[in-house]
Amino acid sequence: MKQYPHTTRILVATDCIIFGFDGEELKLLLIKRNFEPEKERWSLMGGFLQPEEDLEAGANRILYDLTGLRDIYVEQLGAFGEVVRDPVERTLSVAFFALVNIHDQDQEALDAHHAQWISLRKKPKLIFDHDRMVAMALDRLRYKAALHPLGVELLPEQFSIPQLQKLYEAIYDMRLDRRNFSRKILSTGLLIDTGLKNKNSTNKKAVLYKLDKEKYDRKFNDFWHFMPTPAPSSPLESTDLAIRKRAKLQIAKSKGQEAI
Repeated sequence: MKQYPHTTRILVATDCIIFGFDGEELKLLLIKRNFEPEKERWSLMGGFLQPEEDLEAGANRILYDLTGLRDIYVEQLGAFGEVVRDPVERTLSVAFFALVNIHDQDQEALDAHHAQWISLRKKPKLIFDHDRMVAMALDRLRYKAALHPLGVELLPEQFSIPQLQKLYEAIYDMRLDRRNFSRKILSTGLLIDTGLKNKNSTNKKAVLYKLDKEKYDRKFNDFWHFMPTPAPSSPLESTDLAIRKRAKLQIAKSKGQEAI
């Protein structure tokens, strides 16, 4: 293979921010690093891009190695290229975030990498610039989950409205009004009533739904506005308002592009 003259070696890595939901809390999949630098410290799962891989293929390889899962929701977050971000060698990292159903994971794969699901509320300090990556990924998740139905990627195939509400409350760290949330979600037409009840719920009458995958895939990029008004006692109403303002700006921008 020909090479450009006078080039400087720069490594390209892929780091993955992997979110999961255990029914109560939003969690982050982390590994304890077993080599220097930063040995024995918590880290995102990552690795160097192989010569034959494009960026998304590298991210999917890393995700499969760690979770044993394929065909999960993955989205490129951004590039991180500060000169001194890695003390060993100049390394550019392209970060991706992924949404995983915790119950579908391969436990043996997790054990092999000494990986653990850790609550976002209890997240330890991470190596390099990984804390910044997590903060950006959470911000992106909150923004997109307000507009698109990607939150269901974190749930089992069948779920109740209360389970879905708990998920959104965990994502936004805020309490939502039950009736408003239920009405908003059902109005999208994305959920199919299975005719079954959630036997494990404290509310034995909780109906189990499943996602209309055909409609979900076909209209994923439509603006659904999943976030209703928060309950009055929520301490983060300003966060919800900011999300709504960003959503309106995004819609206005997209309509302007269509007009062009």
